[in-house]
Amino acid sequence: MASSSPSSNERQLFPPVSDVRPALAQYGTGLKAGVTGLAFWSAIVLPFLYLPLLAYGLRSSSIVGAFVGLLALNVVAAVIGHRYHD
Repeated sequence: MASSSPSSNERQLFPPVSDVRPALAQYGTGLKAGVTGLAFWSAIVLPFLYLPLLAYGLRSSSIVGAFVGLLALNVVAAVIGHRYHD
């Protein structure tokens, strides 16, 4: 009959949760800073992608869709990245 307690191998592979939480908190802080920085710089660069679309003209529905999608992405990037270097 199998026991419900973990084997000695499992204990070595999986450290206690109290040992993992500080590492996850530190990783989460770095990840948040990276995502915020990427969003900030994306919000700066994305408007340059509007130029070819506007130069060509918003003649077809696919170009209008691309323009609206870029605009929405720019708004999301600006909202996420607005606290960069606060």
